[in-house]
Amino acid sequence: MERLVGKTAPDFKMATVEGNGENFGEVSLNDYKGKWLVMFFYPLDFTFVCPTEITAYSKRYEDFKAEGAEVLGASTDSEHSHKAWINSDLGKLNFPLAADKTMKVARDYGILVEEDGVALRGLFIIDPEGVVRYSVVHDLNVGRSVDETLRVLKALKTGGLCPIDWDEGEELL
Repeated sequence: MERLVGKTAPDFKMATVEGNGENFGEVSLNDYKGKWLVMFFYPLDFTFVCPTEITAYSKRYEDFKAEGAEVLGASTDSEHSHKAWINSDLGKLNFPLAADKTMKVARDYGILVEEDGVALRGLFIIDPEGVVRYSVVHDLNVGRSVDETLRVLKALKTGGLCPIDWDEGEELL
């Protein structure tokens, strides 16, 4: 797999369902030009670990907005599956869920498990110029940390050298 960090993010266009579970739409990388984007992939709708992550990111959405960032969740499920899940078990969200039905985006971002047709838990922070600044990939069974994602976003925004466990307000190197 070729590295993505420090390179222009692979372009994408995906169908979406809004977090309200009502309206369909479409999203592309270009929609986020001039903003930070936190895009995370999860394996499948109607699973066990995924809703813990998705709802945690939704609860902290305003924290991401305060940092000038948008959040986008994605899986290889359809937008119709996303809508059904939001309107049943998952509940309303503060950001859209994107449908990577062709698996092209997961493949382009290097996180597709080809034999299963699902994405690993890949998270990417893309800067306002469209460059991937952070990438973390987890196995299917391990959830991510919203706090760590926010910490890294804030660190990236400083443009400086941030030591281990750096947090907002602390000195840079």
